This record gives sequence, C-alpha cells and structure tokens, in this order.
Amino acid sequence: MMQEYDFDTIIERRHTGSAKWDGVHCTRENGRIPMWVADMDFLCPPEITRALMKRAEHGIYGYAICDESYYEVIVNWMQKRHGWKIEKDWICTSPGIVTALDMLLRTYTEPGDKVVIQPPVYYPFFSVVANNKCELLENPLLLDEGKYRIDFEDLEEKFKSGTKIFLFCSPHNPVGRVWTREELVRLGALCLEYDVLVIADEIHSDLIFPGLTHHVFADLSEDLARQTIVCNAPSKTFNLAGLQASNIIISNPDLRKRYNRTMRNSGLGLLNVFAIEGLKAAYTFGEPWLDELLVYLKANYDFLQTFIEEKTPQLILTEAEGTYLAWIDFRNLILDDAAVEQQLKNEADLILERGSLFGTGGQGFQRLNFACPRVLLSAGLNRLAYWINTQ
Repeated sequence: MMQEYDFDTIIERRHTGSAKWDGVHCTRENGRIPMWVADMDFLCPPEITRALMKRAEHGIYGYAICDESYYEVIVNWMQKRHGWKIEKDWICTSPGIVTALDMLLRTYTEPGDKVVIQPPVYYPFFSVVANNKCELLENPLLLDEGKYRIDFEDLEEKFKSGTKIFLFCSPHNPVGRVWTREELVRLGALCLEYDVLVIADEIHSDLIFPGLTHHVFADLSEDLARQTIVCNAPSKTFNLAGLQASNIIISNPDLRKRYNRTMRNSGLGLLNVFAIEGLKAAYTFGEPWLDELLVYLKANYDFLQTFIEEKTPQLILTEAEGTYLAWIDFRNLILDDAAVEQQLKNEADLILERGSLFGTGGQGFQRLNFACPRVLLSAGLNRLAYWINTQ
C-alpha cells in the first residue's frame, strides 16, 4: 500500500513555544535532541489543521459548547476502534487527563483514603494522590524476562487493606504493556470483590502495535462498568496535547453527576473552541493517518531494538506492545539514572527521562520517546551509542 502521509520530514519545532524542545533549551546552536516528554514530532493529520484554520477565520472565539456532533464522533470512534458501545450522556470533559485524575480524586476521596498505583508508572499518578492527601499504596509491577506483569497476590493484599481507588494505566506508561484480556478479567474480579473504584487512564489506547488489541476495562462487564471511569483523549493519538481536550467516560450516573459538579465548581466546565474543533476533526477524518502512523511507530521501535542489540548491548530494551515510549535498562553501566540523564544532556546533547521519576522499579532506567522521523531517531541513538562507548 502506498504511503499517503509523510512521517519522515523533520519539522522545525524550536522557538515555537514547544515544551519538548524549548522547555529544555534545544537550540540550533547546541543541536540538542529531545526524546523525553510524550508528544510526537510529526505533523497532525492535515484535516485537523484545515478545521482549525477554518474556525480561526471566523474571527470570534467566545465561550464554546460541545454540540451534538462532538459527542457523536466520540461515540463512533470508541465503537469502531475499540468495539465499545457508549452513550453520549456518559461523556464528560476535562482539559487533560492529569487534571481529570486530580478532580476525580477530589470528588471520590477523603484525606487518608487508600489509593493503589502500579509503579514504575506515569509520575503524575504520585502527585495527584499526594495533592488530595490520600494514602499511597504501591503494587509494583514485576519484571520477568524483559516483560512486565502484575503481581496479583500483592495487589489483593493491598485491596484487602481497604483500598478506595485503583489508578490503572492501560496501556502502561512507561513500560509499554498492552494488558491481555485474561489479565484484565482477573484484575476486574479483584476490583469487584473488594469494591474498589477504578480510574483507568487509557490515553494511549489507540497506539497499539499491529497484531495486538486494547481491551477497554469498563467494557469487560456491566458490573465493572458501574465502578470504572475511563479517561481518554485524542491528544497522544493525533499529537494534539496542546489543544487540551480529554474525554472522561462515566456510565454510572451518580459518579458522573458528582464529577461534573466538581468540574463546574472548579471552573473547569468548558473546553476551548479549538479543542472542540480539533477533536471532532481528529475522530472524523484521522483514522487513515493513524493507521499509517502505527506502522511507522512499530518500524521505529524495531529500528531501536536492532540498534540497541547491535550497537549498545550494555542496554536492555523492555519488550513493548504499544505507546511510543521505550523503557530502557541502563543498570549495566553502574551509574545513577539521574547522572545518566545529566551526562547525556551535557555530553551528548540528548534529552531522555530518568526512570526514578516513575517510582519504585524505575531506578536505573531511562524513558525514550521514539515518535519522530527515523533520521532524527537514528541521530539520537548514535549520540547515545557514542556516549556509552566512550565511558
């Protein structure tokens, strides 16, 4: 099949207010390459750009509402891409998933309530628990022959202790697991047995490698749906994080009412006009672009895997099944991961993200974002190899 979209051209992002590039002082002079924060160095689908430009031409950007078409495209996307049949009334909004996680804990917990997470995990999980003065319980993932799995025995002990909420990352960031249906069913049974409310961060659910399937946690059973909140967005899928539009899908009417009240009381009840237009264009026209993107990302991951095996065998690449984030074991270098991060920045002009930020089990790892043109990925990896081989 002929490729329609261009993922190979390097797009200049310096001096555009980019957190990924300008936020870590990547300049033309220092030539620094950022491979840290989770946004992509690809142009979004052209239909999205056209939709935003058309809306901009109107010239009035007042308060915006999510009209009927907004909800319809989300319902259709979930049905087509994930086989999940939802109702438009279930769809709530948030500027972002992290904002939603904080507001959800604010809604459903009291200080001292127990919240379980599974480190190493996306580090805002830690902060939203602390912000709401909850007790953090960790159920660390187990690394078994290069692939992570859930420690179900330990998880049950944590649930037995009176867990109120389980913050679940699916697919998992940073380790790249796409949980199997069997794993999720076992997990769901524990949540039901111990009456644990599940907040499922599924923001990477569209970014699954070919041959694998993402299973929406709330779609496993009607019972689980009643006590699961699914957080999703087009931001990772279509590189739209800066537009700030997320979908918080809550089928339980009581839980939904309480969340919406919190959002209104916090002044977060409205999305901006461009967020609405961008989401509608993404879910209406973006599927062909996404299908090509997934092929390109898997090829980038394969390129990364081959490079590490051949050029930097001191490193160990965790087996990934989705996302565009590689979780790399640097422990054979016998260096603190903060030192690795700083030395790569200062000596190789390469920005990765140190594993200790992701909590228990992250020490000695680095997270690398490979969602970029392959020539840029190759350049970054060559810098990494040169730095390692000159230690």
